[in-house]
Amino acid sequence: MSANLLIVESPAKARTINKYLGKDFIVMASYGHVRDLVPRDGAVDTASDFAMNYEVIDKNARHVDAIAKATRKADAIYLATDLDREGEAISWHVYELLKERGVLDSKKVHRVVFGEITPRAIKQAVAEPRDISMDLVNAQQARRALDYLVGFNLSPLLWKKVRRGLSAGRVQTPALRMIVEREEEIERFESREYWTIEADLEKEEQPFTSKLVEYRGSKLDQFDIGNEDQAKAIREELIEAAGGRLQVSDLTSRERKRHPPPPFITSTLQQEAVRKLRFSAQKAMRVAQQLYEGIDIGGQTQGLITYMRTDSVSLSSEALDDLRAVIAEDYGADKRPERPNFYKTKSKNAQEAHEAVRPTDPRNRPQALKAHLSSDQYRLYQLIWNRAVACQMKPARINVVSVTLPCGEGTSFRASGSTVIDPGFLVVYDERREDKAAAPKLPPLEKGEWVNLSAIRSEQHFTEPPPRYSEATLVKALEEYGIGRPSTYAAIIQTLMNREYVELENRRFVPTDVGRVVSKFLSEHFSRYVDYDFTARLEDELDAVSRGETDWVPLLRSFWDPFSALVKDKEESVTRADVLQVRELGTDPESGKPMSVRMGRYGPYVQIGTKDDDEKPRFAGLRPGQKMDSITLEEALELFKLPRELGLTPDGKPVSVNIGRYGPYVRYGNKFVSINPPDDPYSIPLERALELVAEKQKADANKTIQAFEGSDIKVLRGRYGPYVTDGKKNGRIPKGREPESLTLDECREILAAAPERRRRAKKKGGGRKSA
Repeated sequence: MSANLLIVESPAKARTINKYLGKDFIVMASYGHVRDLVPRDGAVDTASDFAMNYEVIDKNARHVDAIAKATRKADAIYLATDLDREGEAISWHVYELLKERGVLDSKKVHRVVFGEITPRAIKQAVAEPRDISMDLVNAQQARRALDYLVGFNLSPLLWKKVRRGLSAGRVQTPALRMIVEREEEIERFESREYWTIEADLEKEEQPFTSKLVEYRGSKLDQFDIGNEDQAKAIREELIEAAGGRLQVSDLTSRERKRHPPPPFITSTLQQEAVRKLRFSAQKAMRVAQQLYEGIDIGGQTQGLITYMRTDSVSLSSEALDDLRAVIAEDYGADKRPERPNFYKTKSKNAQEAHEAVRPTDPRNRPQALKAHLSSDQYRLYQLIWNRAVACQMKPARINVVSVTLPCGEGTSFRASGSTVIDPGFLVVYDERREDKAAAPKLPPLEKGEWVNLSAIRSEQHFTEPPPRYSEATLVKALEEYGIGRPSTYAAIIQTLMNREYVELENRRFVPTDVGRVVSKFLSEHFSRYVDYDFTARLEDELDAVSRGETDWVPLLRSFWDPFSALVKDKEESVTRADVLQVRELGTDPESGKPMSVRMGRYGPYVQIGTKDDDEKPRFAGLRPGQKMDSITLEEALELFKLPRELGLTPDGKPVSVNIGRYGPYVRYGNKFVSINPPDDPYSIPLERALELVAEKQKADANKTIQAFEGSDIKVLRGRYGPYVTDGKKNGRIPKGREPESLTLDECREILAAAPERRRRAKKKGGGRKSA
């Protein structure tokens, strides 16, 4: 056994590093976190200074055992997990477990960190170890405890007041609030009409456009031309005044610089990957992890980018030298400034020892590695490489030209354009949106010259509501508000979608009815804890813990005491009816009873009548696309047209359609067949329903290999091959035995030897489920 044991989180990272360190080291993976809080109430003991009750994660128990076994034979242990709080916590948990098992003895335990997986960085980290940072560990413990306390107390409250399966999170809930508030803002928005007038001009067969900016001595504002009649009158006046041409009365030209953007940090990498590559934030982080951990490049495995969870835009002096050398080789020495470009980190807690996301070696050009990378890996690596190289290049020099063209007394058009004098960094990277990247160009113009007028156009416009959040804009908003940390953004977004609080429509987030109910409930009753400023201040306080400026126990105490009191109060004072946002729609014309829409345990539904009526209320679930806040009385009445009686099958069985717990279906006699889109239970005709029945009967017939008369025993084709069943037990057919030739007695023997079906265990009372 090697004298030294080095422990990382991932097996991919372990394989890469193992090739660098040689025979004196064995490298093992913990496979992520090795311990977590026990999934039950009391995991964080609030009465005992928030003592945390950890247990080994089941799926990683065997990896912990293997590490403990290897530790017994090693002379020194190197904990080389990631360099952020989570990585520090994993190292600490591994250390604590090894200490509990008594396998450390007097062995030396070192903590090593590195920002890139290259031979130089790994060997340097091993040569310069440090101790575990308890400040970072405590900051991670405090964050985990807060998330646990919020989730384990708010989620059960949502189960009682809304429906089971919901969850609330410390940073997830403010993110949901952002999406819901934006949707409400869009719904409140009232569009307003306005008109613009433009002149199509031409010089020497080069067309350009100018816009009316001044009319009768007054500068035009957006809504000054508010209707078609006004626009038409102004247009006709201008055509007459122009007489087929306009004269340049004023021309200004100025040079401006566009400076390159800083290298990527986690949040900007996610934003650009979403925007330019159409990745999800989660996919961007997954592919970046692969590039960081190592790619086999012609028989040599190497990490291609530095650590991708960072708030810092700093670059090491070695990286700056390498980038500047590549710029000179690929684009010319005149494309780099005299001195390196330095960028200021905006994040309050960015650790300047960390670097921005950059290629570990810029000489590994994307095109040269393309054959060794998947399509996604290549595209993301190229994005990171381009951004890092561009950040050390000269600004782009752009000439901006503006011309004024009078058209009558006190009236004038203006045209603007730009030309690139020196593209600078733009030869590598343009951070603007592709559809806005091309600036309009003007032909060469001189003051006093006349240009031909092709047409004067008036165009109608309407103001548009603010756009819904995309993944990129939501990440940007979370960062601006200081909610969560960049490494958590992808998980926040995924949780919102997994809980069905939001949906993606045209790559934009739309809150579901459940999301609206949850957001409104938490905003009304736990306003402090979904407040953006409060959430950001809490993040700052956690950062202070990581820097050793604040003790984590008083921080948790100041949060927990008022929060727990509020949860108890709301549990007693808020009824389920208060939460479910009942909306009255009107009166059912047939029964005269009130109709309302509300949230139920299985989703939103319409109700006719009330629980106080002599007759039981009638219910109907909303159709896909219908929303509680917008459904009308007429649309709600349509929902009660089910079940629909369609007619009879050829053998005389009644056919009807309805919607059940598992979706819409056709019923024929006592049998059922599902209805799937594009078929609609509200409009499907008898002919189509019979087609679905015939398809189902054909599938059932093909499924049955043998059916024995006078017995419930059948031989069927199943998902995993033929089997015998009597409806109560299923039995495997022996290998080599043809199912078509089985006898009834053989089937009985197979079923007798088959195990009994396991019954679902009844839920035990007393304990809360993990939130």
